[in-house]
Amino acid sequence: MSEPPSSRPLPRHAAHQSSRSTDKPPDAATDKRGLFERLVQFLSPGPDSTDELMATLADAEQRELIAPESRVMLEGVLRMAEMSAGDVMVAAPRMDLLDIDAPYDELLATVIETGHSRFPAYEDRRDNVIGILMAKDLLKLQRSPDLSLRTLLRPAVFVPESKGLNELLRDFRANRNHLAIVIDEFGNTAGLITIEDVLEEIVGEIEDEFDEDATAAENGIYTLADGSHRVAGDTDISAVNEVFGTTLPDDDFDTIGGLIAHQLGHVPRRGEAVEAGGLHFQVMITRGGAVRWFRVGRQATASTADAG
Repeated sequence: MSEPPSSRPLPRHAAHQSSRSTDKPPDAATDKRGLFERLVQFLSPGPDSTDELMATLADAEQRELIAPESRVMLEGVLRMAEMSAGDVMVAAPRMDLLDIDAPYDELLATVIETGHSRFPAYEDRRDNVIGILMAKDLLKLQRSPDLSLRTLLRPAVFVPESKGLNELLRDFRANRNHLAIVIDEFGNTAGLITIEDVLEEIVGEIEDEFDEDATAAENGIYTLADGSHRVAGDTDISAVNEVFGTTLPDDDFDTIGGLIAHQLGHVPRRGEAVEAGGLHFQVMITRGGAVRWFRVGRQATASTADAG
């Protein structure tokens, strides 16, 4: 005969262990980590808008967590997400077009003069774009003069002015297409846009090996979202004069950092500011006793910003 189940209470320590095993979450470490993260988020909430995110990037740059050129690119990505084809297109009156019925010599002269690799071709009127002509395809007419130019045309891609740049960049990459004709709400040609136009919103002006002037970025000068500039301390004074249209003296000093340090009369410290040649220089980052980066703006612009 089997004994009935015991109704005696469990030992105190066993009951306590049973209760803990039942009530205790399966992963206490996860809960603690989650609580800590929630506490940090409560005390230091993340940015809630694009402006706040850009301010966070500016702070990260000042603390040397990211390089100025990285900040420029990140700001460009944020701005691009809010822009459309109509914002950056080349307007129709400024488009370089080829008349499909023009003689070969005239077409070649236009290609050489403008230096583009792709051209919208039109028939009868500029608004009637019938295709895209690659500049290199004109060489085929030299070999075969009887060849019809129309057979060399590639299909034109048309996009609305409202098309977002993010989506347009994806299309350019997916279709391996580098140029699109922008049309307005009535179906008329509003302008054209290239993949280079889109990328320049992120990385700034793109120049190729045929451009005579070096880019400002190559000289250590970057344009920021607020219109001011980041200028490297080792930038040549001549480069600063060229970009800003100033006449800062370069007889005794080669770099802008050396000139500003001379005007201050001591090793520049972070946050110090000085005016020279109509420009307002503020020391942003120093390293090894030298200025690494200045924030530079026009004197009137800098005064207005300080007043605000």
